[in-house]
Amino acid sequence: MKWKKFQIETITDAEDIIISTLYDIGLEGAQIEDKIPLTAWEKEQMFVDIPPMTEEDDGIAYLSFFVEETPDGKLLYNDEECDAETVLAAVQSELDELRDFNIEIGSGKITVSETEDIDWINNWKQYFHQFTIDDLLVIPSWEEVKDEDKDKKILHIDPGTAFGTGMHETTQLCIRQLWKHITPETKLLDVGTGSGILAIVALMYGIKEAKGTDLDPCAVPAVAENMETNGIDPSKFELTIGNIITEKEVQDKMGYDCFDIVVANILADVLVPLTPVIIPHLKKGGIYITSGIIDDKEETVVNAVKEAGLTVLEVTHQGEWVSVTARKDF
Repeated sequence: MKWKKFQIETITDAEDIIISTLYDIGLEGAQIEDKIPLTAWEKEQMFVDIPPMTEEDDGIAYLSFFVEETPDGKLLYNDEECDAETVLAAVQSELDELRDFNIEIGSGKITVSETEDIDWINNWKQYFHQFTIDDLLVIPSWEEVKDEDKDKKILHIDPGTAFGTGMHETTQLCIRQLWKHITPETKLLDVGTGSGILAIVALMYGIKEAKGTDLDPCAVPAVAENMETNGIDPSKFELTIGNIITEKEVQDKMGYDCFDIVVANILADVLVPLTPVIIPHLKKGGIYITSGIIDDKEETVVNAVKEAGLTVLEVTHQGEWVSVTARKDF
């Protein structure tokens, strides 16, 4: 599928008003490019692998809007076919009107180009390269394993549209905690499985079996593909789609008093209601590993873990993110 991309050069202070203005004329889903560091709240809400910020904020922003192009070269705009000049004129009119109200929008230069779905997916390739988590090499499909790395444990994974790759600090915190506690007899439950990376790594390092839950049905093909790519026996991992916090059917399917480790790399606001629900699924002496916690929510999660009757074993940090590891002693 092809799209026309309308990119506006503006200033960061005008991002919101331009996006709102163009939304009113039928242009939605703005792609924002600027050099403003994400706030703690934004990082927590996005919870994705974010490329590191390498340049200082210069106040310039680029807003891109995409309009679907038909096979005959027309654009589908507001449920009607038109040409690019029509959309361009509509955008220009809105920008001119903002200026008439003395709203500073910077240059307001509009660039029109063509793009395809595949371009959006492949954009990640410029950011995602092989990296290591201690002795584990994480590598995408488009890169080769170097000779000096061939003896390392290797996790093959590509960035997708919804799930993580191991680049995020929260994932790395979980992996390091898993390494401390897994054994060949470990039965693992991964809540919020996503790409399956945590269960896959644990299986690579020799645990007995794993189960997982996720809300998104897209996790099913993502996990299957990543398991196949990494040579994991599919009989060792079972994924269930559903909400373990609220759905008794999911809870029953996972089983009770049966997991040596439960890992949950989610968000603090989800971990709080999740924690008391997880207790019945852990064996006595079982380990509960949590992450996805921005640093100002550390106390909230630690308190939730203690209130559930668990013993906090360790609180670890990486960047602005926190992992809380606890044990069930009853």
